[in-house]
Amino acid sequence: MFKQSIYMTDLRIHTPDTGLRAAYDHCDVNGFPVPFYYAAPAGKSNLPVVLVVQEIFGLHAYIADVCRRFAQQGYLAIAADLYKRQGNATDFDDIPQLMSGLVNRVPQDQVLADLDATLAWAGANGGDLGRAAITGFCWGGRISWLYCAHNPTVRTGVAWYGRLMGAKTALQPEHPLDITERLRVPVLALYGGKDAGIPLSMVDEMKNALATAATAGNPAAAQSTFVIYPEAEHAFHADYRPAYRASDAADGFQRTLDWFAAHGVA
Repeated sequence: MFKQSIYMTDLRIHTPDTGLRAAYDHCDVNGFPVPFYYAAPAGKSNLPVVLVVQEIFGLHAYIADVCRRFAQQGYLAIAADLYKRQGNATDFDDIPQLMSGLVNRVPQDQVLADLDATLAWAGANGGDLGRAAITGFCWGGRISWLYCAHNPTVRTGVAWYGRLMGAKTALQPEHPLDITERLRVPVLALYGGKDAGIPLSMVDEMKNALATAATAGNPAAAQSTFVIYPEAEHAFHADYRPAYRASDAADGFQRTLDWFAAHGVA
């Protein structure tokens, strides 16, 4: 069942919180308490910040572990529960129900505003907003692209296999393909060559849109780049899912750290 296979603790990687301050907390956004998980080196301040954006399955053990992985590298990493106003991902038995009953009901503008508030909390609690970035997986990969066109505070982003195009709705009016000319900062895009939902033809279309935006004078589009893992499927970083590829996941995480450092987030 969906709940058994996704809301699990059978992660292949278990990152300890030794030497970290790590906890669940919340920040207020227009009177609503948005929950989040954060992790950071204990006893330190002025830390680089990374927003970690959830998959479609919400804020669960894997996303919290990713926060600790960044924290062990010296970051204040923070992941908000971006569905909370609309419901809980754990209430759904399969992915189609989850998409129709929850994910597609979450307004894009709400997500961006909640991320803004989460980032502000990080800045007030030990983070250096002069060194901030965003990364996300699947649903969060798409959001990472959009956020890099939204908030001028972040210096860069890394999008892991986020959807690039698709149907638009009043609640979700844009996709990454639509915002290339508005990108404020460069994006590193990590995608699988065998991703059935995001074929390489879509990646090529996104590359073309970035090239057009670059020609029109957008330096962030010019600096954005894709890395394709030829044998990887969707969700190759998610170490609790069958598509996990340890070597590609490790390479992508190191590339993320290197990309952040190269863009002043370290």
